[in-house]
Amino acid sequence: MKKPLPQKTPTIDFDLRQLEIFSKVVELGSFSRAAEVVFLAQASVSERVATLENIVGTKLLDRLGRQIVPTKAGELLYKNALRLLEMKRAASLEMQGFLGLESGAVYMGGSTIPGEYILPEVIKLFREKHPLMTVCLTIGDSRQIEKEVLDGNLELGVIGSKNVHRSLIRNELWEDELVLVVPASHRWAKKSAISLEELVDEPFILREAGSGTLNIMGDYLRESGLKGIKSLEIAARFSTSTAVKEGIKTGLGVSILSLRALRTELDTGILKALKIKGLAMSRKFHLIRDRRRTASPLCQAMAEFLLATKK
Repeated sequence: MKKPLPQKTPTIDFDLRQLEIFSKVVELGSFSRAAEVVFLAQASVSERVATLENIVGTKLLDRLGRQIVPTKAGELLYKNALRLLEMKRAASLEMQGFLGLESGAVYMGGSTIPGEYILPEVIKLFREKHPLMTVCLTIGDSRQIEKEVLDGNLELGVIGSKNVHRSLIRNELWEDELVLVVPASHRWAKKSAISLEELVDEPFILREAGSGTLNIMGDYLRESGLKGIKSLEIAARFSTSTAVKEGIKTGLGVSILSLRALRTELDTGILKALKIKGLAMSRKFHLIRDRRRTASPLCQAMAEFLLATKK
């Protein structure tokens, strides 16, 4: 009697595009959101994941209400998919660097002050050296830009906060001075400085939580012996320096802002900048990049340019 032949273990094979689509579904917890990111119809994303499950021979994703979560097998495949996709990206970047390609886009972010008042001019100078490159700039508060860099949506960020995640490389760029700002009609407008005691009794306009300006200002107020921003009479909180300036102009309150954001208003005399006695407020803007990710040649070119222009 012949012995039965041992059964062969089925070969599992898949391509990188399938892994990319599967990984996006895992990361976003949604077929529809993943479809938008990978530029496919939702039905096509569902079909490709189903094909991948058939190839692997087990279920990779579970539906928990509206959320999609990986099974244990899905978690294992996702972990390895990330490594494979990163290897693909690194190989592409290495070839791009070897061939000296100068065209393409670099995605970067800036917190409000550097994003609105410094980087546009720097990008213009950068484009004069690299005319085929496109710079895509996202503006948000320091915390938002840090998160976008960590999530891999942005390659570089320029922020005003000095407290950054341990996975980020941080390099100092430009120096910035913070000043007290009042409208030209304010009773302090002709003064050069006021005391902390006067400041705490004045209606004050704050930036939003996550703002580098807010964090630095709070640190300085605590160092002066006050209870940080809790010592102030808060009239309003606005999410941008532009909105804060408009609030100051209306007489809603005073605020502490970057001197770099006030050039036009100070030149025209609409706003006045004062110092606070015994409180010299300055900070550095920082260039951040995720140390866990391979920098593209375009990203490297922009980072080197920014570091060369710091002042």
